[in-house]
Amino acid sequence: MFPRGRHPPLCAEEPRRLSTEQLLVEVIGWAGAVVILLAYLLLSMGRLTGASPAYQWANVLGASGFVINSGYHGAMPSAVLNVIWVGIGIYALRKIALARLAKADD
Repeated sequence: MFPRGRHPPLCAEEPRRLSTEQLLVEVIGWAGAVVILLAYLLLSMGRLTGASPAYQWANVLGASGFVINSGYHGAMPSAVLNVIWVGIGIYALRKIALARLAKADD
């Protein structure tokens, strides 16, 4: 049934331990996911608006975590998408800040 010398292992493989760098990258990625999900939950519940700096900062920080994690793992489509996501968030934050400055000048 199996070619000579190629049989399934009789016991499970030892779980591999993550290096400090790998663990840090995973924590950053999961933290980014939690931040983005929390921001979306608060937006959906009406606690935040898309025009709020808190919502935009959450997206910038969360997407930055995804950029680090997906870039480290070589998932370039995800990394590029999240770089764009960060750029949109920064653009929105700039727009919010300029609107506040203009309002303060009135």
